[in-house]
Amino acid sequence: MSGMTIDADRAGPDAAEAAGPIRVALAPDDTTVVPPASEEREDMPLPSDARTVFLGGLFLLACLAALYVASEIVLPVVLAIVLKLLLQPLVRVLERIHVPRALGALVAVLLLLGILVGLGAAVTRPAASWAAKLPDVLPRMEDQLRFLSRPLHLFQQEMQALTGAVDGAGPGSAPAAGAAPAAPVHPAAVVATVFSSTRAVVGGIFTTLLVLFYLLVSGETFLRRVVEILPRFGDKRRAVEISQHLERDVSAYLVTITLINAVVGAANGCVMWACGVGDPLLWGAIAFALNYVPILGPLTGVVLFAIVGVLTKGVMFQALLPAGLYLAIHLVEGEFVTPMLLARRFTINPVAVVLGLVFWYWIWGVPGAILAVPMLAIIKIVCDDLPPLRAFGHFLEG
Repeated sequence: MSGMTIDADRAGPDAAEAAGPIRVALAPDDTTVVPPASEEREDMPLPSDARTVFLGGLFLLACLAALYVASEIVLPVVLAIVLKLLLQPLVRVLERIHVPRALGALVAVLLLLGILVGLGAAVTRPAASWAAKLPDVLPRMEDQLRFLSRPLHLFQQEMQALTGAVDGAGPGSAPAAGAAPAAPVHPAAVVATVFSSTRAVVGGIFTTLLVLFYLLVSGETFLRRVVEILPRFGDKRRAVEISQHLERDVSAYLVTITLINAVVGAANGCVMWACGVGDPLLWGAIAFALNYVPILGPLTGVVLFAIVGVLTKGVMFQALLPAGLYLAIHLVEGEFVTPMLLARRFTINPVAVVLGLVFWYWIWGVPGAILAVPMLAIIKIVCDDLPPLRAFGHFLEG
């Protein structure tokens, strides 16, 4: 690199530790200012003790194992904490107009519950009607897509041949003679499974709402206890400042993301109505929910809206219009609106997003996938405000 020059305020073997900045010129008109090494160490300190690293890794593994084993308890609590940060600004606004904190927390919880119940009631009937249309529409779609039957049949034969080669059997091999037939499914077992799943869901929702109410009412009690324990006044003040800063940033992020997703849902509902697709409220609610799951959510939405277009318009070019407009709305939101409103501080590395989606889906299923990005954003904000963890927060930055 012949065009690279380095200028420092003073030369010599100790120039890297000089107090002044170092200017690195890669080209005649391109100069990058590198901060002194001492400032970098102060901004993002790294652990120098190997025992600290190993103990931190063991503690992290123990926490992840506890999250997996105790998911029925931990998931409602984590969801309540995220909702608390989302609803905290509303409770503070009610406090400013002299509404008691307990009453404000109750109003926030009831408002959240009313929105969820209202959306569920408004979406359930359209979703059932669309599901009822499938038996009548699928045969017509099969007739219109008959030209794809031969390529699909050839692909299926190739996959069967490949599977047989891997398993050590030919593509036309018959099943083993001693294979036991599948046991019949008893209706009582199905009913018991449905009721047990419903009971678990209702129990999780009740636990979440209960923990959410008490977090909104007396969540600052823990901060007061921590301040009382700290010995020095400077530490007390720093703890209060960090807590307030974290709450303000996380609440701003969650509120902004929720408002963006609501606008995306409303835009998709209007687009579905303009395209002649029935039940725009249903598709707006689906777009709102899918936008909480980056990458996988929009991909699912494109496939879903393409199927809806085919069910509505038939197999023709106009059937791709709903999916195309949904993708266009998502690209505008993801590439321009969200970066402009959240700025660099709240952006996350896409690789970390994908890994977080996969990991939290494995830990908690669909709720984990929905909470993956908000939890990553919360972790990044916490790490940015705590000097010992600032390097990890910089690693998560997009």
